[in-house]
Amino acid sequence: MSLGVNFTSGLRRVVLPLSLYIHFPWCVRKCPYCDFNSHTLQTILPEDEYIDSLVRDLEFALPTIWGRPIRSIFMGGGTPSLFSYKAISRLLSEIRARVFLFPGIEITMEANPGVLLPDHLDGYRYAGVTRISLGVQSFSESLLHAIGRIHSVHDIEKNLYALSDSSFTYNVDLMYGLPGQTVDEAMLDLKRALSFEPDHLSLYNLTLEPGTKFGIRPPINIPSLDVCAVMQDNLCAILADSGYDRYEISAFSLPNLQCQHNLNYWTYGDYIGIGAGAHSKLTCHQKVVRQARVNSPKRFMDGSGSERVLSYDAEVLFKDRPFEFFMNGLRLKDGITWSVYEERTGLSRMTVLSKVDELVNKGLLVRDVLGTRTTSLGWDFLNDILMAFMPMEKTG
Repeated sequence: MSLGVNFTSGLRRVVLPLSLYIHFPWCVRKCPYCDFNSHTLQTILPEDEYIDSLVRDLEFALPTIWGRPIRSIFMGGGTPSLFSYKAISRLLSEIRARVFLFPGIEITMEANPGVLLPDHLDGYRYAGVTRISLGVQSFSESLLHAIGRIHSVHDIEKNLYALSDSSFTYNVDLMYGLPGQTVDEAMLDLKRALSFEPDHLSLYNLTLEPGTKFGIRPPINIPSLDVCAVMQDNLCAILADSGYDRYEISAFSLPNLQCQHNLNYWTYGDYIGIGAGAHSKLTCHQKVVRQARVNSPKRFMDGSGSERVLSYDAEVLFKDRPFEFFMNGLRLKDGITWSVYEERTGLSRMTVLSKVDELVNKGLLVRDVLGTRTTSLGWDFLNDILMAFMPMEKTG
């Protein structure tokens, strides 16, 4: 499906912000709770072959984004830090040769302790990476073992000391609600993370996703929903007292250090995804299109540079756009503005105001002339709010 550059909203011509997502599909071992497109590395990492395939995939995607500058890049996985800084440097150089990158662009790379080597950080920095997101999850050896992580607390601390002394902006991923975890243990994990003074922290409740090992056979000692709620309340209080702003349901940052790439997702901006299993959302001429690449790394490498990499390519209908927009925007503490809603969905705010007002009357949303956001109660019942924007299926 060919897309041009501009999205027409009324009489205005708007170019939506555009980000680039790059997926690296391999891990040393797949975690039992993970439902992302990740594959245990069974052989030698096909580093050069995969970088070549990513470049071909970007070239295949260029007609859909021609002339549009890239505002952020995010390398996710899987485990991107399995790839050497030389490979990442080559990839970013090839990208710069094909698209315009905004000056001062945020370029994030996900990394796992035990795989990210501290003495390679300078190499990633010289390659152009500006932000590292480290998958810590816990500072307890027993809890790391319980959730199938392969790194040790020593690995975590070695990486965090190195990042603390570097020029990177960096994020720490933490999980709570782990098998056998107590409220006190969750708080100790967070306090240990904060001792390194990270710029950003992502906090996730362990979720038993269908199709994962934990989803098929859940651990027997998962904390109850009530205990997890207490954990969340305590953890959020600690972060607020430490100067971190909860700007999104799971994201906390020091002032002016929010993840710009994720903010683009949450405000329904555009993004192009390359790599095995990567997703794209692109907008122009009243059309919003979603695409997905094939999950299999081999099929992706074999088909890169052609339509064979696509497993999904379809337009988002007008009736589905309010749900998609609110599903993202209401995750943000500041909520959404009506001007952005109209600009990025092509719809008038009048299409949703009656539903918004119903939720306002229930104490789940507040709204004014500029936009709407969740209340503190509504943030805890976001799924219930989103159900109000689900398109009605015709019957009969």
